[in-house]
Amino acid sequence: MTDARRILSRRDLDFLINEWLKVDELTARPRFAEHSRQTFAAALDLAEHLATRYFAPHNSLADQTEPTFDGQRVNVVPEIGRALTAFAESGLLSAAMDAEIGGGQLPHTVHRACFAWLQAANISTASYAMLTMANANLLRTYGSQEQIDRYVLPMLEGRYTGTMCLSEPQAGSSLADVQSRAEPASDGRYRVFGSKMWISGGDHELAENIVHLVLARAAGSPPGVKGLSLFLVPKFLPPEGGGPPVRNDVALIGINHKMGYRGTVNTVLDFGSGTFLPDGAPGAIGYLVGQLDRGLAAMFHMMNEARIAVGAGAAALGYTGYLHALDYARTRLQGRTSDAKDPSAPQVPIITHPDVRRMLLAAKSYAEGGLALTLFAARLLDEQASAQDQRQARESSELLDVLTPIVKSWPSQWCLAANDIAIQIHGGYGYTREFPVEQFYRDNRLNPIHEGTTGIQAIDLLGRKVRLENGAGFALLIKRITDTAAAAPAGWRAEATQLSSAARGLSEVTAMLWRDGAPAAVLANASVYLEAAGHVVVAWIWLQQAIATQERTGSFYEGKRAATRYFFRYELPRVGPQLDLLATRDTMLLDLDDHCL
Repeated sequence: MTDARRILSRRDLDFLINEWLKVDELTARPRFAEHSRQTFAAALDLAEHLATRYFAPHNSLADQTEPTFDGQRVNVVPEIGRALTAFAESGLLSAAMDAEIGGGQLPHTVHRACFAWLQAANISTASYAMLTMANANLLRTYGSQEQIDRYVLPMLEGRYTGTMCLSEPQAGSSLADVQSRAEPASDGRYRVFGSKMWISGGDHELAENIVHLVLARAAGSPPGVKGLSLFLVPKFLPPEGGGPPVRNDVALIGINHKMGYRGTVNTVLDFGSGTFLPDGAPGAIGYLVGQLDRGLAAMFHMMNEARIAVGAGAAALGYTGYLHALDYARTRLQGRTSDAKDPSAPQVPIITHPDVRRMLLAAKSYAEGGLALTLFAARLLDEQASAQDQRQARESSELLDVLTPIVKSWPSQWCLAANDIAIQIHGGYGYTREFPVEQFYRDNRLNPIHEGTTGIQAIDLLGRKVRLENGAGFALLIKRITDTAAAAPAGWRAEATQLSSAARGLSEVTAMLWRDGAPAAVLANASVYLEAAGHVVVAWIWLQQAIATQERTGSFYEGKRAATRYFFRYELPRVGPQLDLLATRDTMLLDLDDHCL
């Protein structure tokens, strides 16, 4: 069994859930009334056990033994299947879902913390479960009762897995250019045709069936994203009235060979190629989910859940990298202190050196800040689902809308930086496969790309989210930040003033950009805006944590306060120059002749 102390910090999770977010207060609400701090602790204990017993031990093996296709089936290391079975049998797969479909109605905040254990232990194996849960949640919201009974319930039992099929070879992230089509059949079903690219978990033998959610354009629908519909296309069609399941016309074209996340099979799929003809007619049989031409709105239900999960996975990988680096720095002897005069004196642990401490504090501020950010987003989801006050539920929804691009992208950028630091602290050893930190970096490098690249999240934030409902969610975010700063105790007044100034600057630049700016010019520097906004939000998260440590002693709390001070001294000052650049409405990137590149 793997040592849990280098996977994730249970002490930090307890602090975030109980002392900062005070999730036990949710148990006063009907949705969570069956729970208590004790059930939360039991869930976290179970997740830690699964992480150390089933997920972590094969993390390196799955990385070194990539999925293969033998012409008949996709082969992966068997430990992946055993881990996913254990996860499903534990009840954690359905723990946050509604009781009426067999869920446990565990707060999303606790469930997100539980799943972070698995993501930190083995991100590629955890991804099968992440996609399955998000797929089931979408169908629970938009699917028919028959679709729920036939597909969601088996997913919650761990017998089926789920995917999301958006990208295509010629379209990538440009969903307006999706060419997959769906033709209505006489029996009310559809025949789906087209190729889908980058489909994680797209083919394997880990489950009885794979439930594909496919974006396609129905016959007669308009061009662009407004003409996309969503179809449920299973790998196997459940038999009507007994008999064995029938293979649907979904064919594996190839497996993509990745830099990281190697245990998650990533595929190119062809729908309706004629490889399998379930009833003798061409086309993969699909079932409409929700309404025609409303597919993207439904798919965003899964995409937004996946985006938060990606941010959480990035934070988890950054966190485990930080813990490995911290352990190494405490035990690796090298050099002497700068004021040491005797060359024969014993060498000191490298954690003694100020530059190593700088790197460790940076990694700590990124990893712990990223994890806290994702749990804060989960807490908003709990508020939205359980608040008995409509205004509170609406505000939680508005705030989560604004924060989702940041929750996805900030940990993906900065917790990857934490993994980079972990390699640096290990020195030459970190650049070898004998130490796991190089795999953590390779795994985490995917997170700024999938489920919407950093650039896409930036355009979403500045181009849409800050303007939703006349900017209500963004205004609420700024108000929450300034309210926290105003309530900060005396010991944190300098940081509170700094945070208020940064939030005010972000608000002013946002208003100025859209006051009379052309969209192309405004969005040209959207990634700069996203990075600045993310640092302001995470500074806010750190100040909240610091306030929660008031009057508490011990190295854990001192560590939280040190990380807060580090973030305000070394990180938040990045925001000023970024806001200054944005205020100029600089158009260099628009005006640049690409022949100059």
